Amino acid sequence: MRYRKIIPTEDAVALIQDADVVASSGYGGNGTPEALLAAIEQRFLASGTPRNLTLVWAGGQGDAKDRGLNHLGHEGLLRRTIGGHYGLIPHIERLAVDNKIESYNFPEGVLTHLYRDIAAHKPGTLTKVGIGTFVDPRVEGAKVNAAAREDLVKLVQIDGQEALFFKAFPIHVALIRGTTSDPDGNITMERESMRLETLALALAARNSGGVVLCQVERVAESGSLDARQVRVPGILVDAVIVAEPAQHMQTYRTQYSPALSGETRVPLTQHVEPLPLDEKKLVARRAGLELMPNSVVNLGIGLPEAVATIANEERIHDLITLTVDPGVIGGVPLGGLDFGASLNFSAMIDHTNQFDFIDGGGLDVAYLGFAECDRAGNINASRFANRVSGCGGFINISQNSKKVVFMGTFSSGGLKVSVADGQIAIEQEGRFAKFVAAVGQVTFSGEVASNRQQDVLYVTERCTFRLGTAGLELTEIAPGVELERDVLAHLPFAPTVVGPSIMDPSIFRPEPMGLRERLLDIRIEDRLRYDPATNTVFMNYAGMRVRTHDDLRRIVAAVDNLLGPLNKRVYSIVNYDRFEADPEVMDAYLDAVRYVEQRYYLKVSRYTNSAFMRLKLGKELGKRQVSSHVYETQAEATQGLQSE
Repeated sequence: MRYRKIIPTEDAVALIQDADVVASSGYGGNGTPEALLAAIEQRFLASGTPRNLTLVWAGGQGDAKDRGLNHLGHEGLLRRTIGGHYGLIPHIERLAVDNKIESYNFPEGVLTHLYRDIAAHKPGTLTKVGIGTFVDPRVEGAKVNAAAREDLVKLVQIDGQEALFFKAFPIHVALIRGTTSDPDGNITMERESMRLETLALALAARNSGGVVLCQVERVAESGSLDARQVRVPGILVDAVIVAEPAQHMQTYRTQYSPALSGETRVPLTQHVEPLPLDEKKLVARRAGLELMPNSVVNLGIGLPEAVATIANEERIHDLITLTVDPGVIGGVPLGGLDFGASLNFSAMIDHTNQFDFIDGGGLDVAYLGFAECDRAGNINASRFANRVSGCGGFINISQNSKKVVFMGTFSSGGLKVSVADGQIAIEQEGRFAKFVAAVGQVTFSGEVASNRQQDVLYVTERCTFRLGTAGLELTEIAPGVELERDVLAHLPFAPTVVGPSIMDPSIFRPEPMGLRERLLDIRIEDRLRYDPATNTVFMNYAGMRVRTHDDLRRIVAAVDNLLGPLNKRVYSIVNYDRFEADPEVMDAYLDAVRYVEQRYYLKVSRYTNSAFMRLKLGKELGKRQVSSHVYETQAEATQGLQSE
């Protein structure tokens, strides 16, 4: 008779031994094995065992009160923690702040990749993620407290480039969750809101010689599961427990909704409420103006969640793809205790693979919150005095997105503003300054970003900064705001002031901004810039879609108006990221490219990160006997332009 793996919960957690390394999957309340975690707590409180565990997790797992990993926040139960996010687990956070345990904070994506590398018996995870931040050994080495003495992160040099090495370790126990199990431990996840790092973690524990404990909500007859739906095969699973409904909620807010598992699609107007016109909506609206058609967007927790609501109000969800880092792609990401889940999403992939995409530069723009910002553009989003929030996926996302938009009110703790007649008035300043002389912890390095020429914005309700070569540049102020009184007087440093221009007035009016119409407009006049010092024209066609011959005529006219009066030939750099031309106008567009090159250019460099576009564009331009090489990055295009 085959071994049957469905056992009582108390028998499953009895497999955990003192000093084991225990790793748990989950994200907020999504996929968190609540019944297993509660049973470990009950066993410890009743018997004093298991003791001195090392607890490892990637995404935050808790409700900021008592659920999730909070069950394990007892002195004596834990010896060490290596986590991605502490903000939802105050019981463990307090042990870390009080030096009762050794605590480390690794980037969320690094931990998901570390599981995969542990499974493959690799020595560890090698990555550039964390360079220049508190994770860097030259800064804090990812150590949360003084009790954390062992160096778990090393700085290495490979071919002259810096990288960080996170050492692998065995995982003795994996705590995972699914929907259905058969008696042999084959696990499906059809009612889960995300797939998470479940498979990678199970593989890591299995190949470490450890045990895999899985929580499910139901059991199916042996051989009855659709093999194509099995996410974790039974050969990896040692024990399965069946949880009560109260301990197997889809999220900590929702018991079960087929919309969160992708089984149904719902009318968004019934599920997403419009935002009131307050300071938070002003920030979200200004941030939303950075959206481009066809872009892949990541939304962080907190205020950035409002960008999804703005996108819904402005009817632009079909023009962009919103994502959340645990692996949900498309749709409308939710907030609060549902954060991580999405409505009407188009795909769900593993947590580990999502960070492959993120770390590889797949995100066009990321929206992230901030608590502190300094003159150099450094951001602290992970530690504040005696509070340890942790970085979560913040470092992976902020370092590797093509554009980053940091969002936050100018101050906090009692800030009061009023919005009327298209203007904002600051009625009461917040007690806590967000712009400081030096951030308490570096979660994002302005210097590293500036050296990489990353596009970085810092958006508040009253002004907008950009990251320049010398740090923050104040570029916009809101209508109704007085520059000296409302902005500069509250800064502990003197930013570079460029202009500033007035923020878009539509942000401060109650009606929609007309963002859909803006995104569908090619806006060619805003996409062309000539630099007399280098005699170079920069053409930013990123996200542009040429639909009609009228669009094409507007493009040619704008180029003629810019370059014709110069009466000389110029150099050109053209950005074709996410560019599209409808089939009906593609040939005419390429003929127009030939016309512009032959009439105006000394030399041109084109680039796009799309391999398909590089191949297609290069082939068609070659047929027209004009410059046909298309580079992958802006840096390569610039270097190509400078070479003879």
